[in-house]
Amino acid sequence: MARYGDLYVNDVTGERAVVLRGDEDAPGEPLLVYLHVRPGGAVSGEHLHPALQERFLVLEGTLDTRVDGVERALAKGEAVTVPAGVWHDWWNAGSEPVDVLIELTPPDPRFEMAIATGFGLANAGRTDAKGVPSLLQLALIGSEFSDVLRRKHPPAFVQAIAFGVLGFIARRRGLKAIYPEYLGPHGSVTPDPAVMAAAGLEPVAR
Repeated sequence: MARYGDLYVNDVTGERAVVLRGDEDAPGEPLLVYLHVRPGGAVSGEHLHPALQERFLVLEGTLDTRVDGVERALAKGEAVTVPAGVWHDWWNAGSEPVDVLIELTPPDPRFEMAIATGFGLANAGRTDAKGVPSLLQLALIGSEFSDVLRRKHPPAFVQAIAFGVLGFIARRRGLKAIYPEYLGPHGSVTPDPAVMAAAGLEPVAR
C-alpha cells in the first residue's frame, strides 16, 4: 500500500513520483501523487485503467496529453480528468521539467504494483528506450495486471490470442509476471511543502 513520502523513479521514462497521500494514510480517499517529468520524459505508451479515474493538474511547465484521441497541451494551472476505461497518453515535449499533481480514484494496491513492476523492469535495463518490456515479458505483466492497466498496443484482439501462448514461452524462459524485488518504493522523502499546499494537504510529521 502507498504511504506518504514513498518515492518511485523511472530512469528510462524520466518520471519521479512522490506519494502525498497514500491509501494507507487515508483509506477511501483518492491517492495523490506528485510527478516530476524531465524534458523528453513520457509515460510508456497509450493505455487505459478499467476501473480507475485519473486527474492531472499541472503545477509547473507544460504537459502534452492525448485523452480519447484528443490532444491537448496543459499549461500551469490547467487540469484534465481521464475517466475509467478511456485511452490516454502524456509526455513532456518541452525543454523544461513538468510538475504534475495526479489524483487517482479509487486507490488500488494492484495499480501500485503494476507501476512498480514497470519502473523496476525499466531501471534494470529490461525494457526498450520508451520503457516498454519485450513482447514475452509484456504478455506476462499484461495478463497479470489487466484489471488495472491495459496497453493500446498491441491491439486487444492480438493480446487476447497471443498472450496465453507467449506467456507460456516466457515462463519457460524464466520470466515472471511479478518480481518481488521491484515492488517496494525506491526510497522515502519529505514532500515539498509548496506541493503539499497545492494539493490542499497539511505536512505530515514523520
